[in-house]
Amino acid sequence: MAVADLDALAPFRLDGKVAVVTGASSGLGARFARVLHAVGATVVVAARRADRLTALVDDLGSRAIAVPGDVASPADRETLLAEALERAGRVDVLVNNAGVGGGVAAIDLPLDAWRHVLDVNLEAPFHLSQLAAPHMIDRGSGAIVNVASILGLVGVGQIPQAAYHASKGALVNLTRELAAEWGRSGVRVNALCPGYFRTEINDELLGSDSGAQWVRRRTPMGRPGFEGELDGALLLLASDASAYMTGSVVVVDGGWTAI
Repeated sequence: MAVADLDALAPFRLDGKVAVVTGASSGLGARFARVLHAVGATVVVAARRADRLTALVDDLGSRAIAVPGDVASPADRETLLAEALERAGRVDVLVNNAGVGGGVAAIDLPLDAWRHVLDVNLEAPFHLSQLAAPHMIDRGSGAIVNVASILGLVGVGQIPQAAYHASKGALVNLTRELAAEWGRSGVRVNALCPGYFRTEINDELLGSDSGAQWVRRRTPMGRPGFEGELDGALLLLASDASAYMTGSVVVVDGGWTAI
């Protein structure tokens, strides 16, 4: 086949596939749901704020299902996968996006706050992956995208978030281990590590002049990420375009981790 006859974009399509996206009521999660829907996937969106999920599903129209719940709850995680399988019939893509921060100095961080961050940022992605994997393994294919962070790769210190750093660093290596365990079964597990984007977690930082200047000064590209600048990386990892990628860590950070 001549190069001119190739449909190079075809592997990025998700027609007929079902994608579950957590933390989809706002920010990156809502954007991820829209992007996956735009390339043909049926999207099952999950978050605590049911009203926002309903609005998102209403906006998307067909091929969108809302399952409200708290990923910190094991029962809600089980309900999410059960509802996705019952209402959509399958799960091909799992995007573990839900996350919480916590700007408390390590020396003052209460253990219950530490545990909550790890429950949401680490235990939930593990449990949801554990629930989805058998169905993917049965079909011999599936893609899990763990949304980690550059703060799982490097320390900062000036913004104290020990629990967040620990949870995201652990999520990066959990990604590698699950990829190693499930690779021969056709299930690919990769991590997406964003830099500083305008999300609810970063609103306070990027909404202040000093915080925005700090990010601009430390980022080689001189700015935070714009909406849409994670779309390509997400589609790569969620689709057959990355058919020979697993255990990979894709960083989209304007050069933050390069220096």
